[in-house]
Amino acid sequence: MSPARPCRGLRAAVAASVGLSEGPAGSARKGRLLRPPGPARATPGARLLRLPGNGAVRAASPERAGWAEALRAAVAELRSGAVVAVPTDTLYGLACSASCSAALDAVYRLKGRSEAKPLAVCLGRVVDVYRYCHVRVPEGLLSDLLPGPVTLVMERSEELNKDLNPFTPLVGIRIPDHAFMQDLAQMFGGPLALTSANLSSQPSSLNVKEFQDLWPQLSLVIDGGPIGDGRSPRCRLGSTVVDLSVPGKFDIIRSGCALENTTAVLQGKYGLLPHRDPAETWAAKGPQD
Repeated sequence: MSPARPCRGLRAAVAASVGLSEGPAGSARKGRLLRPPGPARATPGARLLRLPGNGAVRAASPERAGWAEALRAAVAELRSGAVVAVPTDTLYGLACSASCSAALDAVYRLKGRSEAKPLAVCLGRVVDVYRYCHVRVPEGLLSDLLPGPVTLVMERSEELNKDLNPFTPLVGIRIPDHAFMQDLAQMFGGPLALTSANLSSQPSSLNVKEFQDLWPQLSLVIDGGPIGDGRSPRCRLGSTVVDLSVPGKFDIIRSGCALENTTAVLQGKYGLLPHRDPAETWAAKGPQD
């Protein structure tokens, strides 16, 4: 990756801008410190905030205070250049500002992820896709698949940070079918880089305890409760990744958890043709975390 652009800023100023007090871990900041069991570590660990109810559905009025607190806290950390763990509609993920090169570097380091593997971009609304991508599919197609458990790969626009996946002109777009993530992306007001919350090549995470080894390197963990059925391997497949960069065609990069529905929309409703046989593509490229 190219040299990181400074983006940390003053945490106190950022926190004040979203209505939070700033202080060291364990101070008056609300929330609980997470410390994985075992020997003491040099870093104190991430702050844990539990979403009221089910994070996939917006909290009812009596619980809005907790929901809003989690949103403000996450936005403050993201704007300061930190990495935050978040629930999505498929897996737990790690999010950071896609415009912050230092934060992008931090995600690769803490996952042990190859820099040849791209990070997806999470947005809050379908209309935002047109700002960050050159879209060559019908608008209705985007609305049929997003929000949802899919990653749509398209040609990136000049609006995205050049340090984000500098090795490819394409970018994968996610709009999770998850109320908290949509609210977070909209409140943040810019693109979020998103990847799974696990060490590279390790199983994906369906609850916050499954990635506890990463806690000391995170600023905040948003606990939305368990995602899916942890006993089902299908629940750990992640989103279906489909390349839509070639007009009139599609290419399944990763089968994921929504392959049947995705191909039904692409072929049955919009008449797109497979660029390659999905089985051949999957065998060639293999799973990606």
